[in-house]
Amino acid sequence: MSSMKVQVMDTIAALMTAAFGLIAALAWNAAISDAVKQYFSKPGDQLIGEFVYAVIVTILAVVAILLIARSIAKLKNVELPLVNKKEVAKK
Repeated sequence: MSSMKVQVMDTIAALMTAAFGLIAALAWNAAISDAVKQYFSKPGDQLIGEFVYAVIVTILAVVAILLIARSIAKLKNVELPLVNKKEVAKK
């Protein structure tokens, strides 16, 4: 295939992946939100529930981003250490 066709196919694949990712994110959004509402159902607990929800979503996003970055790096044969090995050796 020509490079233009490959580029178009790569772009379409990226857009489709992003669309499925958005659908999954919306599903998780509803599930986590409902779970937090169930455990923080008192009127005064609403603000605490929103902070708990924000923390849960942030942790899930960071873990997902790290896993994706490491997977891509592995495919490209690039090592991404979690910590600097030289700094660990000094301590």
